[in-house]
Amino acid sequence: MFAFEHHCRLVFLFFGRLHLITWNVGTASPPPDVTSLLQLSLQGLAVDIYVVGLQEVNSKIVNFLSDMAFDDPWSIFFERILSPLSYIKVSSIRMQGLLLLIFAKHAHIPFIREIQSQFTRTGLYRYWGNKGAVSTRMSLYGHMVCFVNCHLPAHMENAEQRLDDFEHILEMQQFEGETVPGVLDHDILFWFGDLNFRIEDYGLHFIRESINKNRFSLLWEKDQLNMAKKKEGFLQEFREGPLQFKPTYKFDLYSNEYDTSGKKRKPAWTDRILWRVKSLLPRSSEAEEEPEEQPVSVSLNSYASHMGYSISDHKPVSGTFELELKPLVSIPLVTLHPVGSWSSGQDVTVSYSALPELPHSAWDWIGLYKVTFRHANDYAAYAWVQDNEISSGEDAKQVYLSTEGLTTDGEEFLLGYYSHTMQSIVGLSPHFQIQPSRMVAEKDLAWDGEALPCGSSE
Repeated sequence: MFAFEHHCRLVFLFFGRLHLITWNVGTASPPPDVTSLLQLSLQGLAVDIYVVGLQEVNSKIVNFLSDMAFDDPWSIFFERILSPLSYIKVSSIRMQGLLLLIFAKHAHIPFIREIQSQFTRTGLYRYWGNKGAVSTRMSLYGHMVCFVNCHLPAHMENAEQRLDDFEHILEMQQFEGETVPGVLDHDILFWFGDLNFRIEDYGLHFIRESINKNRFSLLWEKDQLNMAKKKEGFLQEFREGPLQFKPTYKFDLYSNEYDTSGKKRKPAWTDRILWRVKSLLPRSSEAEEEPEEQPVSVSLNSYASHMGYSISDHKPVSGTFELELKPLVSIPLVTLHPVGSWSSGQDVTVSYSALPELPHSAWDWIGLYKVTFRHANDYAAYAWVQDNEISSGEDAKQVYLSTEGLTTDGEEFLLGYYSHTMQSIVGLSPHFQIQPSRMVAEKDLAWDGEALPCGSSE
């Protein structure tokens, strides 16, 4: 979890772990288990934020229209796994087969703000969304972070087209706001997906022999993306971990064998994760002057493929990163809590206070959530803030909320303030319990006098 550390300069920093996954799932359904892919079994390595970028999610017209009306199977799959572990989905965007999901721990939700998403089509003369990119940007503790999930053109001969399409995506994806309108303006940028870059010049036999003998360095020099980074200016600031795993394309389904079909496609590192940190501070002009620390830094902990997953002809790839941020915001925009003891089936009262910089909207609402809620709209009850306000003071305001029809089943709840302007939950309450109305009635009876046995009379 993000934690404070006190440095000799009295600068407080936040540290957090981000786990990013890219996977071309080849229209397959989710597998039975993704414990190793999500690193759920690793002790002491708690993840703060999960980012999942998928390509070739089933986008047949019937499936796509169904997924537009309801959450798609992959989103539901990850939500079911992560919500009991106190992660909620903070963002989701889909364009045909491209899907980008972001989950974060409850503790970070009030500090993830200004969420916006974009998509760019590059397929079929840039009119069709089978290729292209989806992206999500957000303010994380005051620093602007952007995630771009791409599916670029296939085939060996299309290396230049891949680069042209990525440049087009960078140009077309513009966000609202004056400070970081474009993708490259963000403090941290992650670029990942099925980028489809291939290994040039070498024949199939040489590539497979090099893989079998773990001589990956022989293949790196002819990897199209590595070659492009040496000559394309807009790529030179992107970093990538060492490719110390087997090429992740192309495998026979349900196996770890490279393509045995008649086409005998060459293996390649098509599935990649790169990142870029914007230089935010000018370098010192005097050599003797101690350089200032950058307010953000990204370090790679692991970069790996996951050979145990074989539902498609690609293997998933994950990157685990440590983010070090000098926080620009450290107090939630809204603090809120329930007033008094709550029981189900009654009107109850929420008290909240907001910082002056909160952009109020008539569409702001307060949601009542079970602690295992999956996303902002997964509430048990809600109230419009302005419409249901019952009192307003200098320090706090109160809003009434109805719990009619709510069943508690002994679960814990929390309250969340959703800002329509910031497209995010900007305040969460501590956990609390709601008593079933039957229990309240029994307590009231016991308070009035000794309860009589059922069926007896005075």
